[in-house]
Amino acid sequence: MKTRITELFGIQHPIIQGGMHYVGFAELTAAVSNAGGLGFITGLTQRTPELLAKEIARCLDMTDKPFGVNLTFLPTFSAPPYLEYIAAIKESGVRIIETAGRSPEEYMPVIKAAGIKVIHKCTSVRHALKAENIGCDAVSVDGFECGGHPGEDDIPNMILLPRAAEELKIPFVASGGMADGRGLVAALALGAEGINMGTRFVATKEAPVHENVKRAIVEATELDTRLVMRPLRNTERVLRNAGVEKLIEIEREKGATLKIGDIYEQVAGVYPKVMVNGEMDAGAWSCGMVAGLIRDIPSARELIDRIMAEAEELIRGRLGAMTDRA
Repeated sequence: MKTRITELFGIQHPIIQGGMHYVGFAELTAAVSNAGGLGFITGLTQRTPELLAKEIARCLDMTDKPFGVNLTFLPTFSAPPYLEYIAAIKESGVRIIETAGRSPEEYMPVIKAAGIKVIHKCTSVRHALKAENIGCDAVSVDGFECGGHPGEDDIPNMILLPRAAEELKIPFVASGGMADGRGLVAALALGAEGINMGTRFVATKEAPVHENVKRAIVEATELDTRLVMRPLRNTERVLRNAGVEKLIEIEREKGATLKIGDIYEQVAGVYPKVMVNGEMDAGAWSCGMVAGLIRDIPSARELIDRIMAEAEELIRGRLGAMTDRA
């Protein structure tokens, strides 16, 4: 399947594994890229630029296919040395970056001077247009269904994707609610050039996370995510657990006076506890509503091959038959 996204990044299938904290390590990234998709190492999971360079080197030992690095520009308790991370990416030979969070505009001159392609994650059409304007090569349009940070507009993909198609000149992929061939075909029909999957790739054999995490996703339904940090305008969709329920209770009690320090215990340092140690009630960790469509733990290649086969069958079979009958 050729789309503007497969042509832009030199990949076989229009399927991207976006950056995920304490998930986007070399093992998963290489597995996705080897299967014909586009994998991303999560840059800030590596505590220093030097460690990121080592993780990229590990990935280069596992694949000769294109892959990228995610850099998330979000409010943090201490700002990372972004220019040093970008230098590590450039010097390692990686030529694709996925940016997320705040606008990457400040760093675009350095990134583009290095010959690096940029795909920016956006939760609204206005942010996608801004990304196009500052020189991003593509965008990931994230609907309200997505795990992690869905923005503050609450627009689902059935509306957001066609609106993006009406406005954008650069190619975009659909993120949020994507897990199978049905999602890929729907995204293409709505104007996207591919899909970005996060939660679905966590529940794969190569995802280097605790088995408790994978089982929790498989066992969850579409009703089991919660939105937290809305009063701080830093909304995050997470999987329901005891730590999250405590967080919501604090938010309810504090109301408009809520500060990030009030929920520090439920949001800071949670990912190592969950992803590495399997402590499922530790606090808030990102998970999409798409968990309701995830029922197994395949390899990355099995998953991607299955998605592409399902998509082809839908296009040539069910949809094609409808057209033939007409």
